[in-house]
Amino acid sequence: MKKVLILLAGYPATGKSFLCDKILDKYPEFQVVSQDTMKEELFDEYGFNNLEEKVKIEQLSWQKYYETIDYKMSQSEMIISDYPFSDKQKGTLDDLSKKHDYKVLTIRLIGDIPTLYQRSIQRDNDSSRHLSHMVSCYHKGDVLEDRTKGDCFVTFEIFKDRCENKGYDKFQLGELIEIDVTDYSKIDYDQILSDISKFID
Repeated sequence: MKKVLILLAGYPATGKSFLCDKILDKYPEFQVVSQDTMKEELFDEYGFNNLEEKVKIEQLSWQKYYETIDYKMSQSEMIISDYPFSDKQKGTLDDLSKKHDYKVLTIRLIGDIPTLYQRSIQRDNDSSRHLSHMVSCYHKGDVLEDRTKGDCFVTFEIFKDRCENKGYDKFQLGELIEIDVTDYSKIDYDQILSDISKFID
């Protein structure tokens, strides 16, 4: 096993999960550590009645996330993780990488913000998207037919502000590959996989 951490970063709704699957097809030895998955599992386990409770569960999910990264690094696993990372996570991930002597590759996905927002709407309205992202009160089994009615549904103004002011487009740990995903048809996945191969080797 190579001691490698790949971070799929950048704007929301850029197809990080799709790219992750592409990488796993070629490198099945990578272990996926998903903060979103951990958060959703905790939301299902505990539920929340307001934003304060939701935030506490989110904080708990980050603790679990870092503990998992730390453990998998202690086992010298190859790790891949996706999130709109920012400086909030950079320090801890940098410390863990140095502690375990890991090479880090950031793949930063960016694109036209209005285009990405339309994709985010489609994603959030899909029944496979965890409902907890769109509401401030959630318990496992809850249903909301029109996701746009959720009181935490992200408007274009909020989405744009996050993209422009949270540093998603500047995050980098280790080496960097940046990809514009505005037009999926123009993405050269073979080249991306080739660049990853060079990094791993």
